[in-house]
Amino acid sequence: MEHERVRERESGLRRDLSSRQVGMIAVGGAIGTGLFLGSGLAISIAGPAVLLAYAVAALVALALAYALAEMMVVHPEAGGFGAIAHRYLGGMAGFVQRWIYWAAQVVNIGSEVVAAGIYFRFWYPEIPLWAPVVAFSAIMLAVNASAVRYFGEFEYWFAMIKVVTIVVFVGLGLVAIFFGLPGEPATGTGALTEHGGFLPNGIGAVWLALTVVTFSYLGTEAVSVTASESRNPTRDVPRAARGMVLRLALFYLLGMFVIVSILPWNSVSTGEELTQSPFVRLFDAAGVPAAAGVMNFVVLTAALSAMNTNLYVTSRMTYSLARDGYAPRWFAGLSRQGTPRRSLVLSAAGLALAAAVSALAPATAFPVLLGMALFGALLTWLIIFASQLAFRRRRAAAGLPASPVRLPGAPVTTVLAMAFVLAVLLTTPFTPQFAMAWKAGLPFVGVLVLAYLLIRRRARGGR
Repeated sequence: MEHERVRERESGLRRDLSSRQVGMIAVGGAIGTGLFLGSGLAISIAGPAVLLAYAVAALVALALAYALAEMMVVHPEAGGFGAIAHRYLGGMAGFVQRWIYWAAQVVNIGSEVVAAGIYFRFWYPEIPLWAPVVAFSAIMLAVNASAVRYFGEFEYWFAMIKVVTIVVFVGLGLVAIFFGLPGEPATGTGALTEHGGFLPNGIGAVWLALTVVTFSYLGTEAVSVTASESRNPTRDVPRAARGMVLRLALFYLLGMFVIVSILPWNSVSTGEELTQSPFVRLFDAAGVPAAAGVMNFVVLTAALSAMNTNLYVTSRMTYSLARDGYAPRWFAGLSRQGTPRRSLVLSAAGLALAAAVSALAPATAFPVLLGMALFGALLTWLIIFASQLAFRRRRAAAGLPASPVRLPGAPVTTVLAMAFVLAVLLTTPFTPQFAMAWKAGLPFVGVLVLAYLLIRRRARGGR
């Protein structure tokens, strides 16, 4: 107990997140509107074989979760994987990783709040878009500014709505496939092979779909940031990391199996309209009253839940950078409840910018931001795996005991996962939706490296 109090004093944050809250925050951050509305894009690229892409990406995400848990059990620090990279790979890696991840998440937050505003206008189309965007931004910022236990409870129930919806969807889908819905015969699994075969566009299309599919698993890394505020990080973080990836794999694989078994893959929309969502079509066939309205509520909560979790992550990243001297020290201040409210100010500014860009210039500027976000997220994964290799090597050289949680098969597993992530990153220019990743991401990394060198030079000159 005394050891835990020392850790709390060192991080400055309060350990008020329960085990169930940590687990649901992890799921909430990883499941956004992509599953409900964006899954059609991956299906349109690979056809029914998209199941292979989701299975492969799930294995890599599981490796990432184990690698994070292995390190966070030993170092449950503010800043999560960014603080670990700083410790084992040096200041530049920690600086670049945390800032590019912060930028990636702020872009995601901006897109989610604009999406939430659009979903709200499904019921009230006469309201201007800016009104719900401002209102939801204020609400989510207030939730994050409160004590972390209130944030955790809020996110628990918001994420629960998504989880329950997916479970109901999968349950209804399996009944429709094998037994039939009331008044409807069983559909069977013929759609898996009847429209050009299981691999209608070839194995190359499955690889291209992996770019989109891997994007669905981004957010897996957010669980590590809760370690500094978990009541029992040694128990809760590994449990949440493993459980989250297994749930995600189950949700995505079963959800995709239901969709491509019931609907011809080439009829699944790649658009963002609620009326085109496979979820809406199935709920409508099952006789769910006002299926489109129900799904509108679900995707609204999905967007707000992802936004809520990402605001939490970005504020802790800024707080961690300020403590290490790589952001103004002012951002390291805490409220009486132990919340980094000052760091939320920076996230709020980024949120306002990203929301404005996504609303005013979605066809021009926002693809650049989205490309930067994807590049930053994949680079973050690469640095996490590199950190784990350095973590193991240094502990072994120092004769320190191994972590109580270990990634099976490492370091081979780690190297294979890194190769996969790098290959996906190199494939992004060939996927139209993410073609801007390298064009936007590389210059931004260059700016961050220069910023780090300037900060270091100024720090040395001040001594």
